[in-house]
Amino acid sequence: MVGMESPTLTAEQIESMTEFLVKHYSDQLRDISLSPDPKLHYPLFIEFAELVDDDPSLSRLVFSNPEQYLRQFDESAILAHKIALEHMKKFENKIGIEKRFIHVRIDISGSPLERSSETFPSIGRVRVKHRGILLMLKGTVIRSGAVKMYEGERMYRCRKCKFMFLIFPELESINSIVKPPFCPSQRSKSCEGTNFDPVDDTVTRHDYQEIKIQENTQVLGVGVIPRSILVVLKDDLVDNVKAGDDVVVSGILTSKWSHDLKDVRCDLEPMLIGNHVRRTNELKSEIDISYELIEKFKNFWSHFKDTPLKGRNAILRGICPQVFGLFTVKLAVALTLIGGVQHVDASGTKVRGESHLLLIGDPGTGKSQFLKFAAKLSNRAVITTGLGSTSAGLTVTAVKDGGEWMLEAGALVLADGGLCCIDEFDSMREHDRATIHEAMEQQSISVAKAGLVTTLSTKTIVFGATNPKGQYDPDQSLSVNTALSGPLLSRFDIVLVLLDTKNPEWDAVVSSHILAEVQIEEDRYVDDLTTIWPLPVLQRYIQFVKKNFRPVLSKEAEEIISSYYRLQRRSSTHNAARTTVRMLESLIRLAQAHARLMFRNEVTRLDAITAILCIESSMTISAIVDSMGNALHSNFSEEPDHEYTKQEKIILEKLRGDDIY
Repeated sequence: MVGMESPTLTAEQIESMTEFLVKHYSDQLRDISLSPDPKLHYPLFIEFAELVDDDPSLSRLVFSNPEQYLRQFDESAILAHKIALEHMKKFENKIGIEKRFIHVRIDISGSPLERSSETFPSIGRVRVKHRGILLMLKGTVIRSGAVKMYEGERMYRCRKCKFMFLIFPELESINSIVKPPFCPSQRSKSCEGTNFDPVDDTVTRHDYQEIKIQENTQVLGVGVIPRSILVVLKDDLVDNVKAGDDVVVSGILTSKWSHDLKDVRCDLEPMLIGNHVRRTNELKSEIDISYELIEKFKNFWSHFKDTPLKGRNAILRGICPQVFGLFTVKLAVALTLIGGVQHVDASGTKVRGESHLLLIGDPGTGKSQFLKFAAKLSNRAVITTGLGSTSAGLTVTAVKDGGEWMLEAGALVLADGGLCCIDEFDSMREHDRATIHEAMEQQSISVAKAGLVTTLSTKTIVFGATNPKGQYDPDQSLSVNTALSGPLLSRFDIVLVLLDTKNPEWDAVVSSHILAEVQIEEDRYVDDLTTIWPLPVLQRYIQFVKKNFRPVLSKEAEEIISSYYRLQRRSSTHNAARTTVRMLESLIRLAQAHARLMFRNEVTRLDAITAILCIESSMTISAIVDSMGNALHSNFSEEPDHEYTKQEKIILEKLRGDDIY
């Protein structure tokens, strides 16, 4: 492609662009000038919103014809860089190094383009009308290709008039060079030469990488297949993102011919040539929380200042309200989603803050209902079933695309920073289950496939549901009843067993609740938080406490947790797989999560005892509190604070009786 604009007009525009860059981005230009390597490609980040305020007409031109004007911006950046060099030499007595390659990267966030569905569509709504404008797309990187090198623009000389001009290769037609039909010189008398020769040593080579981004499944309706699009990254943009990252990419929509395969029709595929890439991993779970809602949270806890557990139970009633009772399970779901605080020691070793939950139960005990509701509560969730999940589907797949191997992210990588729900956990093959060990504890996946060796982040909460192996035998350990290995069970912070025992009174209450559920839904008053919390408020509450509270263990809480752990280590025979050091870490995480749930920054005795009660629910044999009962029949108490006092007394007496606390 050859530039055909008039030189006067181009000079004026480049001058106004140069002035804009020198005026607003002198600090970045100075840093580029002081960088030591003259051969590197340097980015110059500018805000589109600032360009709109400073020069609206120029911003319109950049938006409507980005291919031409972004190149002019790059030329302007070189001129602005030379001005910065002169300024440094004259006023600061510093000598910088002249650079050949500076690329202007335009960040559209905060500008009017971000608020328009025309310029910021979902990937599935990209159409031909978006071609040729500055476009912004949001998605998750599902595939990341290898970094390659390609020959870019090259200088050509007309044989007739010796005029020299640049020709840019066309990415659409696999980087082929298309020469102009006649000489593009802008002289008064047209040359009309048709023969051109390449000028030696004038070719510019670029780094080049292809990635594929897919729209977020959370924002799609049921049955809608998530669409994906190819994104081309060049120069300083390559190797900045990896599979599983959430990104916002701005660039120019174009198309390319699909690979020429035998007996396959050759099609044009949409492709975005990236200009700016912003990783949003840190922001992936952000929800707007209004000041009024935060005040409502504070007033809620002021109201329940004397009976805090009654306030906590009001929050828990909002979790899966269609399922009657199951207080223990709802508490476990809340604590798992909120999680503890990640700990990093002096040597850099990380202890995860995310908790994992496993529900083991007979058919019809509401396991899948909890999985689906937890996925709604989390802003980033992936739901899969064990029967249809292989180790590659859960972790990462090596796929061949156009003769080249690439990595494609699986469920755990796509759920990074969120929740991965695995239903029918027992249906997975043994070697497939073994692949998630590293993802659950070290929160990373190490891959060595098809010559690709890398490590991907999986900072994910794993929520599993499984049926027992045959009839559940209370006298046997969890490993025997579930056919799950000890190392895998030890990675779950809470393992709850839901047994469908024959209880006529309980069956009568549950059936009445199911039949009356329609009427309850009609009469429910959404704004009153003292009775039941609606889903949007619950989402924002969990997000708020995770972000703003980092609870620290009090001395008393430390002693109680330590005493309980030592007691379990001494008395456990059947549940040896559960009572490892991981159990101690689980107790700390659950206590911190409960402190967050209670809107506090300190882990008190109440939080430590509640964490112990959650672990006790997991202990089917070696439990020290005999009154825990079946988790399926656990209901909300009318006086939870009074009930808690009795349970606390039992636990402390047991710990003191064994001379541990």
